[in-house]
Amino acid sequence: MLVKVFGAAVQGIDALVVTIEVNCSQGIRFFMVGLPDAAVKESHERIVSAVEHNGYRFPRKQVIVNMSPADIRKEGAAYDLPLAVGILASDEKIETGKLSEYMLMGELSLDGSILPIKGALPIAIKAREEGFKGLIIPKANVREAAVVNHLDVYGVENITEVIRFLNGEIELEPTVIDTRAEFFKEYTHFDLDFSDVKGQESVKRAFEVAAAGGHNIILIGPPGAGKSMMAKRLPSILPPLTLQEALETTKIHSVAGRMERGSSLLSQRPFRAPHHTISPVALVGGGAFPQPGEISLAHNGVLFLDELPEFSRQVLEVMRQPLEDRKITIARAKYSIEYPAGVMLVASMNPCPCGYYNHPEKECICSPGTIQRYLGKISGPLLDRIDMQVEIVPVPFEKISDTRPSESSESIRRRVIAAREIQAARFADYPGIHCNAQMTTRLLNRFAVPDEAGLKRLKDAMNRFHLSARAYDRILKVARTIADLEGSEGVQVQHINEAVNYRNLDRENWGDR
Repeated sequence: MLVKVFGAAVQGIDALVVTIEVNCSQGIRFFMVGLPDAAVKESHERIVSAVEHNGYRFPRKQVIVNMSPADIRKEGAAYDLPLAVGILASDEKIETGKLSEYMLMGELSLDGSILPIKGALPIAIKAREEGFKGLIIPKANVREAAVVNHLDVYGVENITEVIRFLNGEIELEPTVIDTRAEFFKEYTHFDLDFSDVKGQESVKRAFEVAAAGGHNIILIGPPGAGKSMMAKRLPSILPPLTLQEALETTKIHSVAGRMERGSSLLSQRPFRAPHHTISPVALVGGGAFPQPGEISLAHNGVLFLDELPEFSRQVLEVMRQPLEDRKITIARAKYSIEYPAGVMLVASMNPCPCGYYNHPEKECICSPGTIQRYLGKISGPLLDRIDMQVEIVPVPFEKISDTRPSESSESIRRRVIAAREIQAARFADYPGIHCNAQMTTRLLNRFAVPDEAGLKRLKDAMNRFHLSARAYDRILKVARTIADLEGSEGVQVQHINEAVNYRNLDRENWGDR
């Protein structure tokens, strides 16, 4: 008997329907075609053990399985459940009436338990798009998939539940998630807050400007000055995710298998801080079986690179295009995959190998040549994509011992949101442009033209500090954001003054003694 069961294959952050055709006939052989990988081929042994452990008999016949479309490689153990159902249905152990209404995915244990899978959310979205009545998946993934409306999502723990449900012997209760309630429940709760940071008012201000305009930022300062501490608190002042952004971010984490058990929708912006020993593939994604990298896992959030010069040159250089294009394309001979990479880059570094150049109390032991070689590990093209370069110094004892609370993240966040709302209205007619950091030269010439005094100040700064040509656009973008924080229509001289102060590494004499 020939039957069809439906599953899904995940490519990139989207899914496509896989039709599993099973035919049982006379014989005692087992064939599987349709470009399955080793894990899919091994499903035969898992299925035999699972069905027989639960009181069913694997057909002693010739079984032919075809997975369509045949030119798409089927990877992983998530096809165990639809394969098992298809084989039993072909052997007339399962009624076929409901098979066309449901998509099934799940990995089988030898005792018939159904184990979690990757990509439950994009699979659920595809099931709804294709008009399926419901989706049957592991119980561990059910809340993740149930955020998709107008689709019955059933979480199951054992293959027996699936068989009895399809045979009409039991009813399963679909999981219902109030997507908006789930989203708004946790999206303003943060464990870390800027009120914990003592002193460093100028650096806090820099973070506020960076958050308001979506600007990439690098912190330069000695060990223990608070670079990492403040970077980890940046998500607490960023604007909250929109529902669409939350769905897109959750899809990426779902595909990568990074969703916590029982979680549904990510409601806070991600913060990723990879170690400096990371490989290029782990950062940008790819591999033999392509997966999202750290830069995609940080999509709509923060990518923090601590001790930036310690990262390999190859890792730093592969970031250049994703930071500019806000997406990553992984090409293979027969297909290409695109992952989003709209991140806010935050980097930190010591000013020299010993860490104490420009320290107010400790003496640096590095020679000028050593300092320049250390700074030279960061290429000009990468630095070109970082709008703000902020020098940070240690906090004096008087500030550390001050018990009065600093300004909270909530207060800063309100100003950031107000500035982002101004930018959203400004760029409403420009698709793909959402904040000042994304402005093109044409938009700069329209929205970030300084007044006469500001233009004169910018010219003086370029000449006095020997700023590089690439600093010009960056200063104007940051100045536009500072003006938005003040609610100013135009870019004025005080906005240019502050923006110039955020270009430390562009000064020709920085690092010289």
